Amino acid sequence: MTEKVYFNHDGGVDDLISLFLLLQMDDVELVGVGAVDADSYVGPSVEASRKIIDRFGHGLKIKVATSNSRAVHPFPKEWRLAAYSENALPLLNESGKILTQKSDEPAHIDLLHKLQHAQQPLSLVFTGPLTDLARALELDPSIENNIKQLIWMGGTFLKRGNVIEPDSDGTQEWNAFWDPKAVKTVFDSNISLKLVSLESTNNVPLTQEIRQHWASQRRFTGLDFIGNSYALVPELRLFETNSTYYLWDVLTTCCFFNPTIVKTQKITCAVSITAPSDGRTYLTEDGRSAELVYDVDHKKFFALIDQLARKAD
Repeated sequence: MTEKVYFNHDGGVDDLISLFLLLQMDDVELVGVGAVDADSYVGPSVEASRKIIDRFGHGLKIKVATSNSRAVHPFPKEWRLAAYSENALPLLNESGKILTQKSDEPAHIDLLHKLQHAQQPLSLVFTGPLTDLARALELDPSIENNIKQLIWMGGTFLKRGNVIEPDSDGTQEWNAFWDPKAVKTVFDSNISLKLVSLESTNNVPLTQEIRQHWASQRRFTGLDFIGNSYALVPELRLFETNSTYYLWDVLTTCCFFNPTIVKTQKITCAVSITAPSDGRTYLTEDGRSAELVYDVDHKKFFALIDQLARKAD
């Protein structure tokens, strides 16, 4: 049976690679795409999404929705600029035109209507903040009955997160920190939840060896696209900072398609909405149940990326 999925992303390089990979998956039907103004500027990320669907969507007819959700805590400007470069890649601009249309509805309404009219429950893959889903739930809580599962790249249960900001105590992950109350709204629902958090993605850093692997296979259009896209991300080989790049969103997308590449454990968790720890996710017996990815089969993961990318030709 074909799995129907709605993808909501925030326009970073790995978000856009995730969209590319979703378009190559057998027995997966992408029924909607929304882009939010978080780890990118939403204008170029929507344009790049449309161009990726044109170039790699195998004729898929779908509209891309632009989110009008806004941050409680905005991402650093420097992290958000890559969407402009991605949107300018020659491979995405060869035709000189964009055929895939923009939705007339904002992303949370687009998602709401897709769920309300779904003939079978949809899987949701979110690789950015949860705001559009939270807003849709606030308008119609019954849509959770049409959600098969939510796979979210967000949160962390480590002592330190990846947020280093003046209004943060450093315990948060960025997608949760962007809009903590949205996380709480979703956590308060009964949606089946799989979390791909920082402890999950720490197993898959972007290394020079991986870059070289993709470069050596650039004869495949899809792998050339991946390699060129990640060339926009600084290497930072000699030291690790909170900007060190991991394949956060690609892991989330790939474990939706093939859960056997990861190991998970059941947890009960909650989120703080009180500053300066707002957005901190934590374990608690009184929390909501979730499945947490804690380990990745490195070899299977990268083999899956290769397999999907080669199908783009």
